[in-house]
Amino acid sequence: MALPRMKVVRKRSASAVGMLTAGGVGIFLQMMKRNLGTVGKVYSVDQSGISRFPTVLFCSIVSGCVLFGRFMLYADELSRKALEPTTAMVSDSGIGAERVFLPDSVTASSADPDRPKRYSLPCDDMLSDLCADGAAARRCLTCGADLCLFCCQAHRRQKKTASHAVTELESTKHCSQAGKPLFCPSHPTEELRLFCEQCDQPVCRDCVVDGHRQHPYDFTSNVIHRHGDALRELLKGTQQHMSTLEGALSQIDDMGSAVRSRTEAVATEICLFASGYVKAIEEHRDQLLKQLKDLKVQKENLLHLQKAQLQQLLLDMRTGVEFTERLLTSGSDLEILITKGVVASRLAKLNSIAYNTHPSVDNGIQFSPQERAGQCSGYEVFGAILNKVVDPARCTLHGEDLHSARQNQLTGFTLLCNDTTGERMGRGGEAVRVTITHKDKRDCAVKPTVCDNSDGTYHISYSPEEPGLYAVCVYVKGQHVQGSPFTLMVKNKFREHQGVFHCCTFCSSGGQKAARCACGGTMPGGYEGCGHGHKGHPGCPHWSCCGQVKESSECLGGPPSDTSQRSLLRTVVL
Repeated sequence: MALPRMKVVRKRSASAVGMLTAGGVGIFLQMMKRNLGTVGKVYSVDQSGISRFPTVLFCSIVSGCVLFGRFMLYADELSRKALEPTTAMVSDSGIGAERVFLPDSVTASSADPDRPKRYSLPCDDMLSDLCADGAAARRCLTCGADLCLFCCQAHRRQKKTASHAVTELESTKHCSQAGKPLFCPSHPTEELRLFCEQCDQPVCRDCVVDGHRQHPYDFTSNVIHRHGDALRELLKGTQQHMSTLEGALSQIDDMGSAVRSRTEAVATEICLFASGYVKAIEEHRDQLLKQLKDLKVQKENLLHLQKAQLQQLLLDMRTGVEFTERLLTSGSDLEILITKGVVASRLAKLNSIAYNTHPSVDNGIQFSPQERAGQCSGYEVFGAILNKVVDPARCTLHGEDLHSARQNQLTGFTLLCNDTTGERMGRGGEAVRVTITHKDKRDCAVKPTVCDNSDGTYHISYSPEEPGLYAVCVYVKGQHVQGSPFTLMVKNKFREHQGVFHCCTFCSSGGQKAARCACGGTMPGGYEGCGHGHKGHPGCPHWSCCGQVKESSECLGGPPSDTSQRSLLRTVVL
């Protein structure tokens, strides 16, 4: 007679079921009574609730010891961490139904409705369902249990499980656990087969009656298509975004490569430019130094020449002075009278020799960093040596209205600055001062405006308010320029013509006999004005008010009388 069997469950981080013989059950129960507080929960199951796969029993005395019938397996009993006891949830499907084990913390959460519920989901680091130590390497397709290599061998040795199909776990690790039924966390014996639409979560039959009453629900097989389609649409959109993002990342990588390449190319250009520019600057520096050296030699030669000339002149004068003094002190009267003519001629010639008491050159050597110096090796360079010094005595004044001006009329003239050799300075910045004062009225002065053209020329403009004679003084560096001071005649205000510029009075007046002209011409027949070819006509167009033949001229006639004004009215209007 077969001994009755009892299913005792004790799991450490993985589900396990133990199967013992009747003799083994007695020993095991005695051990469990002594260590009930530390071993875990023990359930007694009758013959109809026996699992199809072999039961594994953990020893309560030695941690990590697994009892397989009459065999013992020790697996890391000293280094294994304390594992959470689990409780088996038995399906109502009877014999052959697969058991999914949830931790005791999940079963305890059924008393707390606010606590989040947990479900069994696939995991990459799965352990065997029959032991707590071995990593799952295979799966039984018949009972759905994950087995380690040792449990797989034991699974095949058992008579009831020897015919089960076992496959490698590697080929199924990416597949879902759809073949395993999930049990309700609130009702461990009920399988999750329904879906609550309002709460958006799977529920069991007891949940529909209890906590999800009046909530719309349906079987999971009926709603999976709708929810699956929604997930597929979201997945499709996400995949499109992924493609877009991958393209964007590719473009960013390409742009980064392009930026790096362009940066390297520009850096090369900068280095080439800087190298060429440095060479151009060095070449310009050498040119400036050579120019400065040549200028120094030139000035020194001029100074040596002037020195030699003055030394020779001084020697000649000293010789003549010594001879004359010795003649006057030691010579007789007759000797003095005889040599007087020669000595006097010699001394007069020495005294008539012109010589410059100032050095022929100066130290006016300057360097202007802002001065444009043209191009050097294809690069524009700056910096020039300025050795010209303005000479006020060689500066000249130019202008048509240099000595004449009109009252309250803007006029002016130009100052041209030259150096000691008479060459144009070519640059500005000199100290120029101009004064214009009335000769008769000392308190009447004109304030001129000096404009520096930065090319060695200066434009002086002024507008006199009073007519008369003025004295104009132009200074450069405090010294009079060539032609300064000079006089300026300011005439009265320009008089506009009051008449008309016509060919004759007869034409301009339309044949009026009373119309007259300032030229004094008349016509026979009682015409008081001039006519072509008649007496007094100047023979060319002229002004009727003053007789001037130049159209752009000042009116020289006096104020017209009333009679003449009336007689010229017709002419003026025409």
